[in-house]
Amino acid sequence: QVQVVESGGGLVQAGGSLRLSCAASGSIFSINAMGWYRQAPGKQRELVATITSGGSTTYVDSVKGRFTISRDNAKNTVYLQMNSLKPEDTAVYYCNADIQSMRGGPARPRWGQGTQVTVSS
Repeated sequence: QVQVVESGGGLVQAGGSLRLSCAASGSIFSINAMGWYRQAPGKQRELVATITSGGSTTYVDSVKGRFTISRDNAKNTVYLQMNSLKPEDTAVYYCNADIQSMRGGPARPRWGQGTQVTVSS
């Protein structure tokens, strides 16, 4: 069984920083792309940032220059460093990892349970 668990959310003032972590564990054969999504109240879930197994990254325009995604392949972990946070960054942040299980079959996306990030003005 494969699990994906986020940590690091919390309450921060505007202009502050937070670092989210997401660790995948279990019967993992390989992990392809990993990413962070967020969902604010009353809004659709949106893609924030992605990183491939080779380290290539993409970001939504609203976080470019403020957020940095990185990963440690040896630890099956992806991070999201969030700087210069704004109230509009308030959302539940979800980790997604495209994981191939030891049981075989194609890789498929796995989701974490989400972690709340609240930015006060």
